[in-house]
Amino acid sequence: MLFLSTLAAAQTLTGTVKNATTGKPSAGDEVVLLSLGQGMEEAGRTKTDAKGNFSFKLDNAQGPHLVRAIHEGVTYHRMAPPGTTSVEVEVNDVAKKVEGIEVVADIMRVQVEQGNLEVMRAFAVENNSKPPRTQMNERNLEFNVPEGAQIVEGSAMTAGGQPINSAPVPVDDKKTRYSFLFPLRPGTTQFQVAYQLPYTGSANIDPKSVYPLQHFVAIVPKSMEFSPAPGTSYKSMTDPQQPDANVQVASGASLGQPLAFKISGSGVLQARQESAGQPSDNGGAAQNESRPGGGLGPPIDAPDPLQKYRWPLLGGFTLALIVGGVYVAKRQQAATRSGRPIGKARVLEVDDDEAEYATVSAAPAKSSSVNAAASGPVASQSTSSMLLQGLKEEIFQLEVEHKQGHISQQEYEKTKAALDQTLQRALKREAAKR
Repeated sequence: MLFLSTLAAAQTLTGTVKNATTGKPSAGDEVVLLSLGQGMEEAGRTKTDAKGNFSFKLDNAQGPHLVRAIHEGVTYHRMAPPGTTSVEVEVNDVAKKVEGIEVVADIMRVQVEQGNLEVMRAFAVENNSKPPRTQMNERNLEFNVPEGAQIVEGSAMTAGGQPINSAPVPVDDKKTRYSFLFPLRPGTTQFQVAYQLPYTGSANIDPKSVYPLQHFVAIVPKSMEFSPAPGTSYKSMTDPQQPDANVQVASGASLGQPLAFKISGSGVLQARQESAGQPSDNGGAAQNESRPGGGLGPPIDAPDPLQKYRWPLLGGFTLALIVGGVYVAKRQQAATRSGRPIGKARVLEVDDDEAEYATVSAAPAKSSSVNAAASGPVASQSTSSMLLQGLKEEIFQLEVEHKQGHISQQEYEKTKAALDQTLQRALKREAAKR
């Protein structure tokens, strides 16, 4: 009887939803259990009781799960690895306007290719509201683009996640100002957008920032000439892993402060060179990444005022580099498949629920020193754990591609069978270690 009761308890996942804004249990929130062992399937749905508690019966306790809590229309997640019996999900109250939100960095990466001026722009937004609350409105983050600019793609990323598709929408008739409709949860949210313009050999670029900025960063190839406009206060920085880049930084830019510059000539920013054997902030244990952009180490020759804001700035740099890698790679592969994912730096084209899953479940795959600072010490994960995360992400992407009709039924069934078999073997190894 004791054995049977223990076995039954192992098949139940209990949890609590806590409102971090009030510090109290969150009653009446909808909770969804997602099974990740065979792609991403809904395994249960319930609501929290008066004490914020919920429970699910697990059909497969040896498989990984994701718990999604929905509070005031915004989703929050918690991973439940195999063997987990209890989880706590934190949610926050939602408001249209929240105090304590500021734009930390605005990074503009510029290059010229095939007669077009290509701009990859990234933003890092911090929500330091006290008590913590989520801001959600139709203009959570606004930015300006030149008239005639063509938006190529856009994405958003919550703290510890990966970029997911979140196309900005125009807010004026001329389509010179856009906004992201994406919740600003407590912590850092990062946005990125790519657009292009016709190019005739030179161009005047004016970011026209909508917000005061801690840092504005312009990155252009060294083969191009960079000329700051009068009244600007740019300082040169060095990225040792991309020697072909001219990096210019304007710090402490107030609203309305000039940030314009002129570029001339042509050039393309090359892939960054990951240096081997260099010490990292986590004791030299940082691992190299294969995805475009990778992790950006601390730049040398940085002005002293930037030291205080190193992590937000470097996080923004990483986003800009990832956008560049994804955008260039997608152009090269457009002849074979439109929108095909590029390694782990892809921007997922999924619906809102699947996008939220991608943000949370893909987080452990990061391994650069910059991302480790935001999402915890990834270097300490075992090889099998990292394999599990990669397999889950690959299965999820396979389901998305199949749903969108990008692959045939035969290719889908063949690939899914192979991934499922590999996942089951990895799960057995992980269970044996426990």
